[in-house]
Amino acid sequence: MAQVNVELAERSYEIIIDRGLISHLGTLVRRAVPRATRALIITDTNVAAKFGGVAKKSLEDAGLETLKATVPAGEQSKSLAQAYNLYTACVNAQLDRHSVIIALGGGVVGDLAGFVAATYLRGIAFVQVPTTLLAQVDSSIGGKTGVDLPQGKNLVGAFHQPSLVVADLDALSSLPGREVAAGMAEVVKHAIIRDGGFLHLLESETDRILSVDPVVMGPVGENNCRIKAGVVAADERENGLRAILNYGHTVGHAMEVSLGLGNWLHGECVAVGMVAAALISQKLGVLKEPDLLVRTERLLGRLGLPTRLPANLNLAAMEALMYRDKKAEAGRINWVLPVRAGEVAISGNVPNAIVLQALESLRR
Repeated sequence: MAQVNVELAERSYEIIIDRGLISHLGTLVRRAVPRATRALIITDTNVAAKFGGVAKKSLEDAGLETLKATVPAGEQSKSLAQAYNLYTACVNAQLDRHSVIIALGGGVVGDLAGFVAATYLRGIAFVQVPTTLLAQVDSSIGGKTGVDLPQGKNLVGAFHQPSLVVADLDALSSLPGREVAAGMAEVVKHAIIRDGGFLHLLESETDRILSVDPVVMGPVGENNCRIKAGVVAADERENGLRAILNYGHTVGHAMEVSLGLGNWLHGECVAVGMVAAALISQKLGVLKEPDLLVRTERLLGRLGLPTRLPANLNLAAMEALMYRDKKAEAGRINWVLPVRAGEVAISGNVPNAIVLQALESLRR
């Protein structure tokens, strides 16, 4: 079992990575939230059928009175309407300030359940049990919760740290290949921004990663989580360093909205966004490792991820969405640009003409 600590003083918590953890969820939750006597599992229709019963039984066996609330699978559930439904479920479950919400599912469930936990009774405990690779390596860590609006992703939300993250590697074995690839986009992102040696590991172990070999996925997950945990511990609320975690997301989020939420997976859009950022960095002379752009494209391609924009994408609309993104400040986009493997820089002075040139060159 691997354990990574997110050091945030009184809000510190553990990320536990191993196989078969969902069947031991009750014991783990009891240790992390010792005063809880009641739990509400929030999950989606896909995950409920696979893991809902096992999770509920484990929690009940540990002495937690447990109810379950299920939302439709898909990005569309990350909405204020679904949050309202879940508040009703919290009331019906008689949750109090010592209760715990269990977010059992992928990034949509984790963000939505975390937002409900952050705002119900002005904040109660929650535990992340991510069942997708994307959620295990990224969205479950760091306390960002929220819902989407028609105008953009994550425009309503709150910082609310989980009490525990339980990453069961066995949950990955049933994932479609496309979802595994999408999750790996965030792993590649973490390697590029913080650890060049980790990037080499990903390049050498691509085939075993794609087969979801637990022997390699354990160390990959642990290295990845240590990177993100370190950044979050240094800058919990994104006042400085944590902004580097947005590498690839400026273009990625705009793509998601432009294409219609759910049509492309988040990781697929981030993959294209990383290539775009590297190309912008190259054009500006910020990129000091000349082959990093080629390495990035090659690794993403081997992982089965896209590296080009759809030919019919409206670049003007994309640009407008980038300026509307929550990471924009005073009408300026703060770009995360690679310098070399393991190092990035943040620039708020990237000319629009350079951005549009880069995006145009990436259209199929």
